[in-house]
Order: sequence, then C-alpha cells, then structure tokens
Amino acid sequence: MINFTTDQIFLVTGASSGLGQGVALLLNKLGATVVGIGRNTERLNQTRNSAAHPDRFFIEEKDVAQDINLLPAYVKSLREKYGKLRGMAICHGISTVRPMQLIDYNSMRHIFDCDYFAPMMLAKGFVDKRNNTGRGAALVAIASIAALTNHRGMIEYSGAKAGLIASMKALAREVASFGIRINTIAPSDIKTPMVLNADSHVAVRENNYPLGFGEVDDVANMVVYLLSDAAKWITTQNYIIDCGGEL
Repeated sequence: MINFTTDQIFLVTGASSGLGQGVALLLNKLGATVVGIGRNTERLNQTRNSAAHPDRFFIEEKDVAQDINLLPAYVKSLREKYGKLRGMAICHGISTVRPMQLIDYNSMRHIFDCDYFAPMMLAKGFVDKRNNTGRGAALVAIASIAALTNHRGMIEYSGAKAGLIASMKALAREVASFGIRINTIAPSDIKTPMVLNADSHVAVRENNYPLGFGEVDDVANMVVYLLSDAAKWITTQNYIIDCGGEL
C-alpha cells in the first residue's frame, strides 16, 4: 500500500479536471499535501472540496502556457510559500487535429508552448536543488501515445509529446546523480472531459481497446506509483498505457 506523509508536498498541473484532477485527488487521499495548479479557480475549488483532506489541498490559478520563461521562478515562489517539493506531476495539456495544409508557425507554437516548453521549464524549476527535497524526489510528466503512433492530423501534438518524452529522458540522466527520478507516461484514450465530449471519436475508437476506454484512475495510479518510494529504482522510463490498442 502506497502512503505519503503530510510533509511530502506535490505540485500537480492541470489539477482542475481530467488526469491532473485524478492525480491530485489520489495523492491527497493517500496522505500527501497537494498544490493544484489550473486555469479555472471555480473548478479548482470544486476539486479541493471533493478531496479526502481539503486542509492539505492548496490551489493556485495560473496558465502555465503564459510567461513560460518565468516558470522556474514561479516554482521557486511556490517552494517559498509551501515548502520544498517532494514531487511534481505535469498533467496539463492541449490537443488538436490539424492537417499539414492548415499548420503554420503560430499554430505549432501554441501546441508546443503548452505541451513541451511549459513542462520543460516547470521541470527546470523542480530539479533546482533549492526547490526539491533531494534524494527521492520525483517528477512524472504526462505525454501521449500519439508520440509513438502515426495518426493523421496529429503532426503538431505528436511532435510536442515526442519531444517531451525524449527531453525528459535526457533530463533524468542529468539529475540521477542527485537521486531525483523522472519518468513519463504515454496514455491512449482515457475517459476525460476532452475525450468524452467528442462523441464521434468515442464511437469510432471504443472497439480498439480489449478492456474498453481507460479510466482516469488507470493513469493516476501509475503516476502516483512512480512518484512514490515504491518506484525508487525507476527512472528515464516512458510507460505506455493503452490496453494494447495502439502498439
């Protein structure tokens, strides 16, 4: 059984819905102190109110795709406010389906800002030894199965997530000597609001998965495991969660 203590503080982005919300609530349920970041204060408050231990669930409204170069300083400010971080779960992200004919530099930059540059600058802040608890600290970033597949219209999104996986692996090597672990997860279709709102997508793809569409907890459980001491010998890995439907 994985358990955390109240002095173990975890930063979770995208905590107002979907995977980020699931990760934040599970960490809190297992005893950790959580700082949930999201763009919508109302939804963040709803998440905190549904937490097992709302007194150990703090919220921060922020669009991490804005002022990206200042994100390391932002992580530092959160450390000063709440204490040194035991872990970080980068769960925010955006997706789009767009053929090459409709892609331009601005559309690509929009996706990469959110799905690649922001995670890397958040990671830069986290691995700064002044901001984490040292040996045993861990970071997990949500990538996507799209980084490893070749679906039409996913040029921008696939590129951003593939870059995220590769860069996180390189960073994991860089900080391993300090006892900091970094891993990524590449899920396929999960029952998040973004997926469920696309009824046609669900209808077309549901038969791809022998055990049906994934639930948020299917990913959250893996994230929390990788953030815990139970995974103390695991780093540089990218875990595919797709029920055998993609690869």
